[in-house]
Amino acid sequence: MSEHDAANGIHVVHDGPPQGPPLLLLHGSGASGASWGPMLPALAAHHHVVRVDLPGSGQSPPPPTYDVPAQADRVAEVLDGLGLRSVTVAGHSSGGYVATALAERRPDLAAALVLISTGPRAEALLPQPAIVRALTAPPFGPLVWAVRSEPMVRKGLAATMARPVPVPDAVVADLKHTTYRGFRRVLHGYDAYLAERAVPDRLAALDVPVRVVFGGADPRWDPASARLYATVARVEMLAGVGHVPLWEAPEETARLLLEFVERGAGAPSERRQQA
Repeated sequence: MSEHDAANGIHVVHDGPPQGPPLLLLHGSGASGASWGPMLPALAAHHHVVRVDLPGSGQSPPPPTYDVPAQADRVAEVLDGLGLRSVTVAGHSSGGYVATALAERRPDLAAALVLISTGPRAEALLPQPAIVRALTAPPFGPLVWAVRSEPMVRKGLAATMARPVPVPDAVVADLKHTTYRGFRRVLHGYDAYLAERAVPDRLAALDVPVRVVFGGADPRWDPASARLYATVARVEMLAGVGHVPLWEAPEETARLLLEFVERGAGAPSERRQQA
């Protein structure tokens, strides 16, 4: 079921049994809730899956500010409106920053976190592929963004992966709603969040179980940087997978997520387990 949250305009999609254990999915920058599509058959079999388009992405309108804490507050309003508590929150890439901020600001809502391809600190960011720079970085980014074609968008997304897998059509369609200015403001918000404090340090201050999933061939974030999470989470490395395990290894990624939720989310070993 697709709907707009009446309180703040956030686009929300529900999948799976409404009375099932709640699972909130947060997408990365330049994407939308549709990015989780390949994983949905497994996740929605027994869980109430809630996907949101974060402010200014997909079908959600631009917000006054793209600061990560403000984005987390908007997500919290959605969960409050749905009457959900103790939710497992999974974030892909920069969606992991919003997930972490939600746990920081509303521990009553976030019972456990799964961070997928979430860069731990700014220094771990790798030089980006030429097509990605052309689409997203000045001085040519605004011009290229304005005339971007569907094949160009698909090529840019494919450059973040290590495997030649299809890019979901719905993600490409939703990206058309995102403006260049909005996309850059999103990136600045995430950069500021990382600059203020690295994600592993933030997680160390929280009493919440965490699972980290990282592609062993991620071209966006240095895969070796995943070890920075080892003192606060169990880290799962996916060999031969790039930045988008949601598309490159959906079955394996869903299995790891569900295993964490159903068997180990509350165990002490999940809260502070070495990789």
